[in-house]
Amino acid sequence: METIYGNLQGLKSSQLKQLQRLYHQRLPGDRITTPEFAQRVAAISTDINQPVCAYVNRRGQIIRVGVGTPRQTQIPPLELPRYGAERLSGIRCIATQLKPEPPNEAALTAMALQRLDTLVVLNIARSGFQKRGGGATGYVKETYLAHLVLNTNQEFKQSTDSGATWSVSSSLSLDILVNQDFLDLVEGLEAEFRREFVAQQADTDHDRVLLVGVMSDTTPQQFQDTLEELARLVNTAGGEVLQTVKQKRSRIHPQTVVGEGKVQEIALTAQTLGANLVVFDRDLSPAQVRNLETQIGLRVVDRTEVILDIFAQRAQSRAGKLQVELAQLEYMLPRLTGRGQAMSRLGGGIGTRGPGETKLETERRAISRRIARLQQEVDQLQAHRSRLRQQRQHHEVPSLAIVGYTNAGKSTLLNALTNAEVYTADQLFATLDPTTRRLVIPDAVTGEPQTIVLTDTVGFIHELPASLMDAFRATLEEVTEADALLHVVDLSHPAWQSQIRSVMSILSEMPVAPGPAMVALNKIDQVDSDTLALAQEEFPQAVFISADKRFGLETLRQRLAQLVRYATAAA
Repeated sequence: METIYGNLQGLKSSQLKQLQRLYHQRLPGDRITTPEFAQRVAAISTDINQPVCAYVNRRGQIIRVGVGTPRQTQIPPLELPRYGAERLSGIRCIATQLKPEPPNEAALTAMALQRLDTLVVLNIARSGFQKRGGGATGYVKETYLAHLVLNTNQEFKQSTDSGATWSVSSSLSLDILVNQDFLDLVEGLEAEFRREFVAQQADTDHDRVLLVGVMSDTTPQQFQDTLEELARLVNTAGGEVLQTVKQKRSRIHPQTVVGEGKVQEIALTAQTLGANLVVFDRDLSPAQVRNLETQIGLRVVDRTEVILDIFAQRAQSRAGKLQVELAQLEYMLPRLTGRGQAMSRLGGGIGTRGPGETKLETERRAISRRIARLQQEVDQLQAHRSRLRQQRQHHEVPSLAIVGYTNAGKSTLLNALTNAEVYTADQLFATLDPTTRRLVIPDAVTGEPQTIVLTDTVGFIHELPASLMDAFRATLEEVTEADALLHVVDLSHPAWQSQIRSVMSILSEMPVAPGPAMVALNKIDQVDSDTLALAQEEFPQAVFISADKRFGLETLRQRLAQLVRYATAAA
């Protein structure tokens, strides 16, 4: 039986049958509609006293009939044909209205979200004639034709008078509407979209990203810093940030994080800009990801997934790749639920017949086994690192771990001090694998040359995902087992104080309390005198350096000697 969508409450069985019969109609391929079909839909709409929407494909087949407005009856994004930004969906909507007015913004937004070929609005007037069963008949008094247009500003506009997203005709008679050349209109629109799409693709082969920020329990400055950092993370991962959508909420929506209206805005903005990925500034639950992807029709990821992607790109050593894979699988496992019908089918082949288990359960078991195996290897890695540390301690070689926020200049400093050749770049998480080098410094008392071991560790970040903390515990143990820490700070970053607090917070959560730490305020060549004065006041014991320009390194060596002597004496 043909499904009727929307609000069916109070409808008689005879009225439902009239609606179902619409599925048996066929419209000419080159016409938007016919007078007969338009009048028939108008009569049904008048009879039930509600708007009616009929969705038609380019072969003229009625593929969906709904009771309600275009917004209330729209096709879910995941059920629409996925042609891409250069094509329309190949579906048009013929909708009735009981009030004599142009299509409102909700209807036009629904058209944009579904990327409809056209939206046809039939305004109905009641005739003075009575039907046989009572009640007035209706007829089409006037029509409106709406379609998408190119957004040349690449900027989402909410007001329909901007002309940035859609075009709406003036009032048309039904005769003029039915004589429009539908194919000519659609082919012209798609030719424009295709030209724009080719121009966009010419200079990019990466994800086109729409960021979403939700401000709930933070200050405006912290919120802005978080969004700027997220944009840098996306760029580091290889994406291009097109725009940011923001919302201030006192409470996070449990199903979709943001409100229903904002979800619609996100979907329309992504559609308008040609985005193919939506990134949220916070961790999302598996249910929230599913709900958002269903309503937006695009892939949705959270901040943790972006960081995991960067880690996957950056890991070079076997140990790094091992730990990244473990973190990714632990993140993925709870998110397997509801990944489409393919996950709920029974397996096929010998040994899978009978009650069996779903493909979802099979995959979950396989991932759980893989996690257990990786966990074993991480434990072996942990034991190996522990043996290396014991050898260093046996030879009484003091160790010092360089810690700090990502992109603070830790690897640059290691290179400057030890002539190492660690990869450096102005990127977040440019280096992931820990690097250990020997450094000769003068003894703090005797002045004799003394060898210490410097280890460059993975950079920290605000709210470092728990899965990464757990997976990288073998690497992070370099921090807890070191005799002392050198905390490198990017003084040129606007949020340097917040970054210091984030690093100190992560260090305080370590299972074993790390040794004493010294702060090195880096990139002093890029800051003004006011920032320097503030930093000297807040951190009078800090060393001021520029690892890139090699300023202050001799002072740093002397202070490191004092720090190591103090740490080893305390131990």
